Amino acid sequence: MNKPSDIRIVDISTNLENILYRTPMKFGGRVVTDVTLFNVDVTVETRQGQRGTGHGSMPVGNAWGWPSTRETGDRTLEAMIQLGNLVAQAAGKIDAQGHPIELVHDLSQDYQNLSNSVADSMRLAEGIPRLAQLVAASPVDAAINDAYGDALQANSYDLLSGDFMNRDLGHFLDGKLSGRFLDEFTLRTPKPTMPLYHLIGALDPLTDDDIAERLNDGVPETLGEWILADGLTHMKIKLNGDDLDWDVARVAAIESVNLETQSKRGCAQWWYSTDFNEKCADVDYVLDFLRRIQEVSPTAFDRIQYIEQPTHRDLKSNPENKMHEAATIKPVVIDESLVDLESLELSREQGYSGVALKACKGHGEALLMGALAQHYNLFLCVQDLTCVGASFLHSASIAARIGSVAAIEGNGRQYCPRGNEGWDAQFPEMFQISDGTVGTALLNKNGLGYRI
Repeated sequence: MNKPSDIRIVDISTNLENILYRTPMKFGGRVVTDVTLFNVDVTVETRQGQRGTGHGSMPVGNAWGWPSTRETGDRTLEAMIQLGNLVAQAAGKIDAQGHPIELVHDLSQDYQNLSNSVADSMRLAEGIPRLAQLVAASPVDAAINDAYGDALQANSYDLLSGDFMNRDLGHFLDGKLSGRFLDEFTLRTPKPTMPLYHLIGALDPLTDDDIAERLNDGVPETLGEWILADGLTHMKIKLNGDDLDWDVARVAAIESVNLETQSKRGCAQWWYSTDFNEKCADVDYVLDFLRRIQEVSPTAFDRIQYIEQPTHRDLKSNPENKMHEAATIKPVVIDESLVDLESLELSREQGYSGVALKACKGHGEALLMGALAQHYNLFLCVQDLTCVGASFLHSASIAARIGSVAAIEGNGRQYCPRGNEGWDAQFPEMFQISDGTVGTALLNKNGLGYRI
């Protein structure tokens, strides 16, 4: 049944913004030194003639979404930008009216055809993978959902019930959760604060001895300095996944810094997540890592909250990479693998016990996967893509509206603080950290919550 609140897209535009990193970030054997933001602005109109505007932004994370061995980074970046523009053009031509999650869901059925068009025109050596497709399209998704709330003068998370949506969850999830809607799996008020996960990259200095030459730019440089400046209690550790001795020593060294530094501020509790970025050969590596950590640094072992995507993202092609045994010790979550309903179901079969939601895979996709993950009682976390400005606020809004998410990742302030300029003045509690938490109560404005 049609709703008076259904929207159509009146206008859509895109632009790019390139920002240099403050310091390089290394993950999964790759080093990233800058970010290209894909920005989208949308105007929508309801059946009753109410108009609203929305803004979406996301880093074009080609190094993460498409770590190609057959194409250069410049080429994958260009292909994803071209795809993002094609998705925006296709969105602008949608004749249908509906809820934004419905409109984008229908639009997503054409991502593959649009990707094929880019691959053909650029003569790519390989097709654009699904994860890269989702990343390229995600700012379009965000902008439409943001505009929807503006048109109805409400927060978009309050517009997810059957009063506003024409289709229940069963329509999107192959019959699962039929008769139910996203409002059951999201909060009407954002959590007032949330712990922030600080990233410790493979190149990041832990102590003064790790720094050859200081930047002296007024931003903390060692882990100890970050802990004292921001009151950190949650830290995500990037590991190699193919060098067990280094990985164990790295975690032990980080725990040593924490034991010394946290005592100075009277803090007794802090947590880690460990991210292998798919580099582990098999689950045995993970089990060996956990066993060694427990022997070398038992306090560090106790502080590990979850393990992220240890083996290859292609679950179908690597069915032997089962996580059942590791998941009995610590939650093991999929990240790069989670691109659709099939991948979520397959991950459960292979022993994964949690999922990482990301705004860069699409706003609607994150909420749908989050709903089903809650139904399955899976461990849930929200992570970003070194998001800055609007993209970080969008990611934080998702975390603040899903009850079982305990913390949020946000490393843009570390590697790309320039990208937060302007936004930090409007949302100071989201960017000026002193007690290890961000003030997500601010994300209660119309649209996706980050409207200026």
